[in-house]
Amino acid sequence: MSSLRQESDIRVWAVATTYPSGYEIPPHRHPTSQLVYASRGVMTVHTEAGTWVVPAHRAVLVPPEVEHRIGMSGEVEMRTVYLAPVLLEVTQCSVVNVSPLLRELILLAVERAPLYEKEPGHAHLIGLLVEQLDALPSIPLQLPAPQDSRARRAADWLRAHPGESADLDHIARKVGASKRTLERLFLSETAMSIGAWRQQLRLMQALELLAAGEPVTQVALAVGYESTSAFISRFRQVLGTTPGRYYTST
Repeated sequence: MSSLRQESDIRVWAVATTYPSGYEIPPHRHPTSQLVYASRGVMTVHTEAGTWVVPAHRAVLVPPEVEHRIGMSGEVEMRTVYLAPVLLEVTQCSVVNVSPLLRELILLAVERAPLYEKEPGHAHLIGLLVEQLDALPSIPLQLPAPQDSRARRAADWLRAHPGESADLDHIARKVGASKRTLERLFLSETAMSIGAWRQQLRLMQALELLAAGEPVTQVALAVGYESTSAFISRFRQVLGTTPGRYYTST
């Protein structure tokens, strides 16, 4: 290895992997920041702090040393870029849109990895990657996890029964808490009302089902919407487009 290519000079590593639908990467962590990009399929990233759904042509940023696991909905074409912490400050997980330019930079990083700080061609590519990542806006595909045991039980019940229309009184009785207590806990621990949290959960579960090839009408009913039109309206309100177009936009 030449003097320009020392192990300690590696600043970016990138890999390409294909996973079958239903596969789950077990809990793990990295000393680097991590950009996980899906060119096909949907990834669901779980940490102690919450859950993030990552559809095709989007990515999730994961901070260093954050334990996480990743589940696959549909066959997932994953491209993962690991960045030395000195390159980019990532303090929390977030889902981001991937522009055509950033997508090409990710693919090039995979092709040329590892990237060395002291090699001019690599340094230029690293600089472009970091510049693009610094400018990325996050998109609202996070579901914060409540920490109180009663709120966690309520969250678990909602996850297990997405299509049920049980009211908050019923859920509160199921988990041994009052309606008022659950409302307070969700607001204080997730910054969302339990109703808003439930809507976000339904949207994220819908993204996973759509990625697995389920038709829009069936997905809408499965996650608790009374009609397909209500589901599409909510989808457009949050993500700016219809379910069909969302999976073909880049």
